[in-house]
Amino acid sequence: MTEFFHSLFNWYMANLNYFTVALLMAIESTFLPLPSEVVIPFAAYKAAQGQLNVFGVVLFGTAGALCGSLINYFLARYLGRPLVYKFADSGIGRVFLLSREKVEHAENYFIRNGKSSTFIGRLVPGIRHLISIPAGLARMSLRDFMLFTFTGAAIWNIILAIIGFYLYEVRDKIFPYLGYILLAFGVGFVIYLIMKARIKSSDKNNSH
Repeated sequence: MTEFFHSLFNWYMANLNYFTVALLMAIESTFLPLPSEVVIPFAAYKAAQGQLNVFGVVLFGTAGALCGSLINYFLARYLGRPLVYKFADSGIGRVFLLSREKVEHAENYFIRNGKSSTFIGRLVPGIRHLISIPAGLARMSLRDFMLFTFTGAAIWNIILAIIGFYLYEVRDKIFPYLGYILLAFGVGFVIYLIMKARIKSSDKNNSH
């Protein structure tokens, strides 16, 4: 099993470039469940090796994040609240780990913090990839949305890039255990999805 994760990791790293960084960060900034923590740090790791430029990693990652956020923004702006919540409650929405509760949480966060939430929200796990939805629903100024989103995403990506450089510095200590680390993350993620599904099913049963 660890050999499989080593092979998967090597394939992923071999195909990580400016284009894939931008693409993956665009996906991360929509409603799809792809964490930026598995993109920028590893791209920065390659930059520390001299295969990429760290400024390019941050720039392309931030541009991708902005593009993905704009998708959510325009979908919410032109579909409107009823259709957005209907999608969140649908089977397709659940496949993407989306729910009415998550959208409501992001919308309440936006209401409490106003326009600055599109900046601060980029730094908050669980809010980061959904904060553009309430911004679109509120018809926030496109100029302000792009400015706050780009700035917040840039700061977050810089933090992740620093982590990637640190991983390169301690590579000799962690690389022998990389397969086990990836396996633990994979198992943990599966357990998280199972527990989340059970909690949601339990809540539905209790509501009836």
